[in-house]
Amino acid sequence: MRIAIVSDIHGNLPALEAVVEDIGRRGVGTVFNLGDSLSGPLMPLETARFLMAQDWTHLAGNHERQLLTLPAGRRGASDEFTHARLGPQELAWMASLGPSLRWNAEVLLCHGTPDSDLHYFLETVEPSLLRPAEMAEIDARLGRIDAQVQLVACGHTHVPRVVRASSGQLIVNPGSVGLQAYDDIHPHPHVVETGAPDARYAIVERLAGGWASTLISVPYDHASMAALAMANGRPDWASALATGRLPRG
Repeated sequence: MRIAIVSDIHGNLPALEAVVEDIGRRGVGTVFNLGDSLSGPLMPLETARFLMAQDWTHLAGNHERQLLTLPAGRRGASDEFTHARLGPQELAWMASLGPSLRWNAEVLLCHGTPDSDLHYFLETVEPSLLRPAEMAEIDARLGRIDAQVQLVACGHTHVPRVVRASSGQLIVNPGSVGLQAYDDIHPHPHVVETGAPDARYAIVERLAGGWASTLISVPYDHASMAALAMANGRPDWASALATGRLPRG
């Protein structure tokens, strides 16, 4: 059993298309999408239509929830841009998605953690830094899940990382397909940067001894998406897309 995991596409259709081509080249037929698929100043409508045509397992992320539940004026700039470009069909598709899913006896999918689409799973935000989470923190966020679960897939932080919980579950964050740097103010101001513009995803495989994972980066025409972000008034996104880092100064 081989499965591709994508997350945090953020309306970056060229990055998604490059990832899908790479998935096909590797002969993987099953794909999980962990959410935050559309929000951003890029190509939300085109990305939605592409995803709606795929026979994939999709989740909603925090941005899907915010797009559907927050009124105009309370949405962030990326969500406002996206909401204005989606039609009833795309909004209905988003509303049909849940934030977590038990795919089979062994596999649990979530956007953030099993209990929250906003909490980081494998990272911890402190007032002065973003750091890898300690094992006790990861175990607490994992919670008391069914002992049959051996693989947990999560997204949200855009940081590719693989950790094995103390109870044995493999936890895989594939990173972000479409946005390689961002900043946030919750729970404290912090910056996430991967330092490269490539699209990210993961492949997991069920072997005789358990689940194995591979984190993959895929080049694509990131310059065109950086130019589009700049044209749409988002220099922060332009820098993130071009370099995997946010502007300095």
